[in-house]
Amino acid sequence: MIAEKNWLQIALRVRGSVIPVILPRIFLFSGFGVVISIIHSYGFSLPEQIGNVTTNIAFNLVLGLLLVFRTNTAYERYWEGRKTWGGIVVNSLNLGRKIQVAILENEPIDREKKAASLRLLSAFAIATKLQLRQSLENKELKPFLTKSQYLQLKDVRNIPLKIAVWIEEYLKQQQVNNCLSMDELILMNNLLNKMVESLIGCERILKTPMPLAYAIYLKRLLLIYFLIFPFYLVKNLQWWTIPIVALISFTLLGIEEIGNQLEDPFGFDLYDLPLDEICHTLVKNMEDLMNKSEDNLVCQTE
Repeated sequence: MIAEKNWLQIALRVRGSVIPVILPRIFLFSGFGVVISIIHSYGFSLPEQIGNVTTNIAFNLVLGLLLVFRTNTAYERYWEGRKTWGGIVVNSLNLGRKIQVAILENEPIDREKKAASLRLLSAFAIATKLQLRQSLENKELKPFLTKSQYLQLKDVRNIPLKIAVWIEEYLKQQQVNNCLSMDELILMNNLLNKMVESLIGCERILKTPMPLAYAIYLKRLLLIYFLIFPFYLVKNLQWWTIPIVALISFTLLGIEEIGNQLEDPFGFDLYDLPLDEICHTLVKNMEDLMNKSEDNLVCQTE
């Protein structure tokens, strides 16, 4: 019963669905169905042959394939965005783990620098999120940066890349100070490179929209379909033409809009990737890395 209740609640849910977006279009095409039904009710002869186009197998096949291709392509972008963010999380945690374990602490200040570098890993993820959302507000980064670093970001265009440079400079300095071996430095730089590759992958998704010609062509086909569909229905269904047009427009326009919404997975909508939650979890994991166990501290003292 609980599963059935949840299923029904999800099926009837409006928040997070595409209904609010497509509702004006449904009213538009349903209103056109009303006009056709009224004209038919007054006995005017309507060109039924025009409506027969909607029953044409080739026309429906092209329209269906375009809608399916549109949705599949959009979901592929959504899933690729999730995989690239998975790469940011995994490589950040692995790099943070390596920094915590492999870099020696010869002086008390070394521990502070190490903690600062781990905060930079959190800052990289948050900066990537802000970059993808094209946000000009950087206050979310302030707790993870020094005052000097935060001021330097004022005129920086690619903030995540700048943070990656700071992390690389820290790693290089630790190798110079004999706190890090060359092999470990190479391994850590590889992890950092993968983080930057994930950043570039996300930007590629964001800056490569669906070709405009394709989007225009699909919308024109849908428009043609809904303008001639009532002519086919009205002779046999009369006033039932209106709800049938509304139902079909709800189905086809909903599929198209789902593709539109999934195309950019980095926004603020409910159906976008939960980037805030992903970053929050990463920050918590980094804080756990910084909190060393008492046994580890005792070993270092000895």
